[in-house]
Amino acid sequence: MKLQQLRYIWEVAHHEMNVSATAQSLFTSQPGISKQIRMLEDELGVEIFARNGKHLTRVTPAGEAILKEAGEILHKAEGIKSIAQEFKNPSKGSLSIATTHTQARYALPPVIKTFIERYPDVSLHMHQGTPMQISELAANFGVDFAIATEALELFSDLIMMPCYRWNRAILVPRDHPLASVSKLSVEDVAAHPIVTYVFGFTGRSKLDDAFIQRGLEPKVVFTATDADVIKTYVRLGLGIGIVAQMAYDPEVDSDLVALDASHLFEASVTKVGFRRGTYMRKFMYDFVELFAPHLTPELVDQAYQCHSKADLEALFAPIELPTL
Repeated sequence: MKLQQLRYIWEVAHHEMNVSATAQSLFTSQPGISKQIRMLEDELGVEIFARNGKHLTRVTPAGEAILKEAGEILHKAEGIKSIAQEFKNPSKGSLSIATTHTQARYALPPVIKTFIERYPDVSLHMHQGTPMQISELAANFGVDFAIATEALELFSDLIMMPCYRWNRAILVPRDHPLASVSKLSVEDVAAHPIVTYVFGFTGRSKLDDAFIQRGLEPKVVFTATDADVIKTYVRLGLGIGIVAQMAYDPEVDSDLVALDASHLFEASVTKVGFRRGTYMRKFMYDFVELFAPHLTPELVDQAYQCHSKADLEALFAPIELPTL
């Protein structure tokens, strides 16, 4: 069994059984990959992939179990490389992050700017997606860190650490009737068409819970994953916007009024997480601390030692999270 063979089966499984696409991504030949997969299956005495003629069609039950172990082995191999690189050149390497548009657009820019100034030789890669896509990237070793707020149950395999609290704002044009309301109620909001996030994005569940608790059914006429898109449709008069408070820029969005909604909806907590077994290089600790200053290397190491969600919650319970 060779490490290269494990990488081949892992990559084929994550290229939807497309050996040709896998070969292109790995800069090797299709026959070479097929041959190595067959050799590994012969050595193990089981089929990893089911076939229809020469085409791979699906992962077998045995293959599922083997791929899970292969992923862990490949992750460990990358960890060994990281350890060597840390001793060879602690300020050089790569860092990959998966997060949502709101985090990438509004929360992360100053962090990224400072990080790049501090580590010019670290290649930084950001992936934007849904909570489901973010969790899959993290679970499949596609990224080093996942930053998310919603659907945190998808991240059960990760060590998730709280970063900050945030709430929402109601955005309306300056001539809108709600612009003159001193203190909004949920009933005020429910009386108008709503433009907001797709369910599963940026605290959407907290928003929906507030309406359900009052027996109200909001008229959501348009949803998007991008706060800037939501603001565009508010400007078109499609409805009132409900976005993360951080997504409102008084200068850029001066044609809109941002109404405080923190008393209407429960605050949300954004978390950053990484896979257990990840070798944390110094620049990785620094990135986390830049994003959430209370997450010192010592506290991150303590979180790593926690073996359950309850332990993690107990560790962070005494900490007063900042509000963004």
